[in-house]
Amino acid sequence: MSRKTEQSPAGGLRARMHEVIFESDTPAGKSFDIALLWAILFSVAAVMMESVAGVRERFGLELRALEWGFTVLFTVEYVLRLIAVRRPLAYALSFFGLVDLLAILPTFLSVFFPGAQSLLVIRAVRMLRVFRVLKLAHLLGEAEVLLTALRASRPKITVFLGGVLSVVVVMGSVMYLVEGEKHGFDNIPRAMYWAIVTMTTVGFGDITPKTVLGQFIASVLMVLGYGVLAVPTGIVSVELAAATRHSVDTRACPGCGVQGHDLDARYCKNCGHSL
Repeated sequence: MSRKTEQSPAGGLRARMHEVIFESDTPAGKSFDIALLWAILFSVAAVMMESVAGVRERFGLELRALEWGFTVLFTVEYVLRLIAVRRPLAYALSFFGLVDLLAILPTFLSVFFPGAQSLLVIRAVRMLRVFRVLKLAHLLGEAEVLLTALRASRPKITVFLGGVLSVVVVMGSVMYLVEGEKHGFDNIPRAMYWAIVTMTTVGFGDITPKTVLGQFIASVLMVLGYGVLAVPTGIVSVELAAATRHSVDTRACPGCGVQGHDLDARYCKNCGHSL
């Protein structure tokens, strides 16, 4: 028996299409999903191979033809998905609906903007459907826990980034005054770039202080960078532990599609619709 959702049509051909395209509990649905995953894998591989100069020179026409073939296939699939649901606009604006659309647009855009087809690697995101095919949908609950922790961390991370940006502006301005244009710090934005690279401990080395005072300031900023990197990790870790203790339900609200409700929730916390 296939699982019915609020998007499932009442009956007829559309209901059959919905069962095959959106469900993986039936042999036809599972075969469709597996074939789709293979098509996605081959299409991404073709895009990657086309970026190799030697391969493009020898098989450029073949790869482009293959790319257009996959695009036509995915376009037909996208249209069928819109037909198979009750509310096409709701699906089109959903996460997977947007990914499905973005997976076919680059090929058409490449007609007007050569090279845009490289963006077709976004099709790899569609591989997330493998969780449903392999019966690993319960792992999506863990993803919801992670998203809950990130959302809870957002105010603290925002304040933290504001502080970091303030330090970058101040230190960049100071280094511009200390080092000056003759040492590569020819303007404040470039000095801010140096401060970001130094604080994040990346250290490209394309701009380096030459004066003793500048080197001292750089040393202080490097040591500060280690403390800066630890702050967001600690914030997210605390919120992740809290989200793990507070289990959530992975049901999607039939009204607005929001997930992450309490296990005993009867109504959506976002729109009030009955769950």
